[in-house]
Amino acid sequence: MHAAALEARVQDSDDILGLLRSGQRERAFDAVLQQYEGKVYRLCCALLRDRALAEDTAQESLLRVWKALDAYDGRASVSSWIYAITRNRCLTVLERRRAMDSLSDSEVEAEMERGGACEDDTGERAGLLRELVDLLPERLRRTVLLYYFEDRSTSEVALMLGCPEGTVKTHLFRARAALTEQLKKRGLHDASLWLDVTP
Repeated sequence: MHAAALEARVQDSDDILGLLRSGQRERAFDAVLQQYEGKVYRLCCALLRDRALAEDTAQESLLRVWKALDAYDGRASVSSWIYAITRNRCLTVLERRRAMDSLSDSEVEAEMERGGACEDDTGERAGLLRELVDLLPERLRRTVLLYYFEDRSTSEVALMLGCPEGTVKTHLFRARAALTEQLKKRGLHDASLWLDVTP
């Protein structure tokens, strides 16, 4: 196949693997960047909760993808392979900051009650929701961010976080229950007031 035509149809693992096997490493990486650069950054944002840190970590992750590109053998899909590299890099960063799952569920609930999210009378439901989401345990928070705020499907969230789809659904159920409880305490009983709010 002509190189230009091959590059034009690079959309899946087989195509990128084909570019690598034909010695077109740079074109393969260009295709990876075109399809996954934004997704890698958004995954870093969801896991790290810090845009500047997410930018740095996304670049580090893509650099690792570049260095490991010759080792990609097509056994996993390109997306699974890239998300695994990115996820592992984020976990390393989180371990350094000792931030991941640092609070128990009961401690988080106590903090949510003490923390004083946005006052109800400000009318800023999006701000209130985001504060409550940020206080969820890490595993629930990142699932909510990807599913609701990034508008991902449960299967996409499972792929990005490297867990079964059933686990994603369980985390969403628990997160909704925790958020609903906190919202009820603030007099916002109707889920329609907050479930579709985008900050």
